[in-house]
Amino acid sequence: MRINLTKKDLVNTLYMQIGFSKQISENLIEEFFSLIITNLKKNKSVKISNFGTFLIRSKKSRIGRNPKTKEIKTISKRDVVLFKPSKEFREFINNKNE
Repeated sequence: MRINLTKKDLVNTLYMQIGFSKQISENLIEEFFSLIITNLKKNKSVKISNFGTFLIRSKKSRIGRNPKTKEIKTISKRDVVLFKPSKEFREFINNKNE
């Protein structure tokens, strides 16, 4: 079962646990994501200690096929965002039962 974590969930968590107003909590979350996106565009990577690193990787154009119609098309080159978890984060996830 997959459970999605939304911005609204993050805002509500800040509101309930820290006591900030919902407007301040929403502004903090928006600013946090904006900071990550801005630095990714500028530096091509963002490292958050004990969490992981966000990277931008360029993919070359390639030939793809529509599985339904079998039509062959060229998939254009594009940049994708990758996430590499830190060692501490991986250890925490792998030792969740302990």
